[in-house]
Amino acid sequence: MGPASLIVLIVSGVVFSTLAMWVARFLVRPAWNKQKGEPYECGVPTVGQTWIQYNVGYYLFALMFLIFEVELVFLFPWAVVASQMGFVALVEAIVFLFILFLGFLYAHRQGALKWM
Repeated sequence: MGPASLIVLIVSGVVFSTLAMWVARFLVRPAWNKQKGEPYECGVPTVGQTWIQYNVGYYLFALMFLIFEVELVFLFPWAVVASQMGFVALVEAIVFLFILFLGFLYAHRQGALKWM
């Protein structure tokens, strides 16, 4: 398993997804109605203008949440093998968490975590 398997995986992913979209385009008859063109708002009919401007604070807060959730994805495998890896794994995890903490401090000082 080397670079060839990665190339085969990428090519097969592109081919299968393109094939699926091609089949859907030619075999499914498109149906349009007024309801499909309306924005969906939790099953409740929309009232007023649907294009509104959101505060950028929501976006920044969501990005920070996403960053720390991805951090957990990397910490779970570490927690599984931490006892087998020994002191080196502990030092690597501390360095990783320190870098993330520095990013958190930077975001806090820039005001990304202030809620409105």
